[in-house]
Amino acid sequence: MTTALRICPLCEATCGLTLTIDGGRVTGARGDREDVFSRGFICPKGAAFGQLDADPDRLRHPLVRRAGRLEETGWDEAFAAVAEGLGPLLREHGPQSVGVVLGNPNVHTVAGGLYPPLLLGALRTRNVFTASTLDQMPKHVSSGLLYGDAGALPVPDLDRTDHLLMLGANPLDSGGSLCTAPDFPGRLRALRRRGGRLVVVDPRRTRTAAMADRHVAIRPGTDALLLFAMVQVLFAEDLVAPGTLAAHISGVAEVGRLAADFPPEAVAGACEVPAEEIRVLARELAAAPRGVVYGRVGSTTVEFGTLTSWLVDVVNVLTGQLDRPGGMMFPLSATGRRERPARPGKGFALGRWHSRVSGHPEAKGELPVAALAEEIGTPGAGRIRALLAIAANPVLSAPDGDRLDRALAGLDFMVSVDPYLNETSRHAHVVLPPPPPSRSPHFDYAFNGLSVRNQVRYSRPAIPLEADRMSESDILARLVLCVSGHGGADPAAVDAMAIERTLGKETADPASPVYGREPAELAARLTGVDGPERRLDMMLRLGPYGDGFGADPDGLNLEKLLAHPHGIDLGPLRPRLPGLLKTRSGTVELCPEPLAADVDRLRRALADRPSGLLLVGRRHLRSNNSWMHNVPALMGGSNRCTLQVHPEDAARLGLADGGLARVRGDGGELEVPVEVTDAVRTGVVSLPHGWGHDRPGVRLSVAGARPGVNVNQLMDGSRLDPLSGTAVLNGHPVHVSPLPLH
Repeated sequence: MTTALRICPLCEATCGLTLTIDGGRVTGARGDREDVFSRGFICPKGAAFGQLDADPDRLRHPLVRRAGRLEETGWDEAFAAVAEGLGPLLREHGPQSVGVVLGNPNVHTVAGGLYPPLLLGALRTRNVFTASTLDQMPKHVSSGLLYGDAGALPVPDLDRTDHLLMLGANPLDSGGSLCTAPDFPGRLRALRRRGGRLVVVDPRRTRTAAMADRHVAIRPGTDALLLFAMVQVLFAEDLVAPGTLAAHISGVAEVGRLAADFPPEAVAGACEVPAEEIRVLARELAAAPRGVVYGRVGSTTVEFGTLTSWLVDVVNVLTGQLDRPGGMMFPLSATGRRERPARPGKGFALGRWHSRVSGHPEAKGELPVAALAEEIGTPGAGRIRALLAIAANPVLSAPDGDRLDRALAGLDFMVSVDPYLNETSRHAHVVLPPPPPSRSPHFDYAFNGLSVRNQVRYSRPAIPLEADRMSESDILARLVLCVSGHGGADPAAVDAMAIERTLGKETADPASPVYGREPAELAARLTGVDGPERRLDMMLRLGPYGDGFGADPDGLNLEKLLAHPHGIDLGPLRPRLPGLLKTRSGTVELCPEPLAADVDRLRRALADRPSGLLLVGRRHLRSNNSWMHNVPALMGGSNRCTLQVHPEDAARLGLADGGLARVRGDGGELEVPVEVTDAVRTGVVSLPHGWGHDRPGVRLSVAGARPGVNVNQLMDGSRLDPLSGTAVLNGHPVHVSPLPLH
């Protein structure tokens, strides 16, 4: 029996684990008490690591469709089938005939952080769809417009704030989102112990709301109105105080003029929050020495998601809480771009191209995943004929899964990179399964850039990869070669090409620490057991803490990181403005034209009053979207697919606790068990996301025994936030009626 350290890949908290290994299997998992970031914290998902890792339903070998049936085959045969399937389509119909859909698990793996950009670059398709337009794209768009960089996502400085106002966030169940913070509950308790205040705005009394000093049970989808009213109060009561950033901000007066139409009395009816309570929220935040506003999925997957994301940052700017300790700050990842002198940039553009059928504008190089079905199923030039689905299950995660299900069945060719035969991958012509997480390395390329404390950690595989399995990096590298027409080449060539390109750019950049040096000489100095590790070493050396390939002997590289198996603490977040700004003006552009123009749409919402029930989703501590419902240890207790209804609404509608209800929305109807609870406010019902494991051909035995229903089938995909293309998954109108028990 041995032990091995591992960073948990099961949510954004990235906790350090100590795995117990016996006979080539993970037999236990506990928190790594010496981890520099998580300090021994572990949640039920991490504790179930061994069950997930050894899930007997995980695919071990590639599958290829022959005569309508998926059959096991070898890796060479599988990639030959990929080349044979994609090659003719690309030659005859061009790159736009191939779509790519990237799912949430991509940001939890080394391979997902390194290879999709290379794949998209080789494929040259504009038909790119990701989980971002089902989640956080509004934040990317608002950050792009404010800071000139869609990847500049500030996070709340949790460990130093005195006042935290959260909208649509439930980190006690989600583990944090766009805010990487192991032991989020402990951090909130520490906030309370030091005399700070926690305010939660949410239509549900979540576990997070239950521990708050104040819970504001807002009407779903009206967060932008609430925030704009707070902005109006800040201006009306002379509470605007940007502080030291004032010289680097433009557009403050323009925001003030827009906010004049949203006083608390005007928004109170729509938000169903009293005007005086809105004033108190604004005053308390302005008075806090160190305060911050943080909004997440409940505030982004709504009709005004981008405006809400923008206004979160507007309030932080106007109260002087952006880019200062205890406020909203920008992490500095060890593999991020080295800091450079402040200067104007190219800015951020929306709508550089549009989708073929409905004309949706791209955002951050992506089209709305809600449009994927119509792009496949609508005849005509430019139709998507082939699809690469990488760690994605949009049949469950996107609106109107039934329509997408039918569309996928009509594809000429489909490849899925997925460890399971799930609701989406069952349609593939080739399925390429990556190995379990214990047999894969781990580095958080995405989440280190969202961390509430700067740190760096790396885990090598805890268990060696078996001879009949292929690493996820090699799988994705071979896909890159297939779409490039070099399917038989060594996948190591992809990493070598990436290294050559990066070092070529760096040595030609006067601001780089390796300017003027020879790329080949630098490449020869890289360490690591394979291409992905050599690329990690390169990024660490070139990054903001790096050794610059010898320029700084005390700097970071892979060898130093490996010498610290529990990670390296790089210190608390520190101010980074104006250096990271890439706007054309070189300032924080607080009132960008696309956002200002969309305020008219918000203004019209002042008169809206719901005539029926509004649907919101929910997360559970034991679940992370659809792919964790096949782990027995995570399927107990309150992790159930039920319709939560307030007792007053239940009595009015004739619904009984434990009974059945029919829920009808734009996209269809569902039959679901009822859970009567005052955890939801009146006028609101809640169904969890990621269920609906009842389609034929799916090999998820545990999930299939308790399939639940797919909440996203209630949406038809027509309701989108227009700026970001994000599907409206919360605040969706539904009709609910009782059903007799079967």
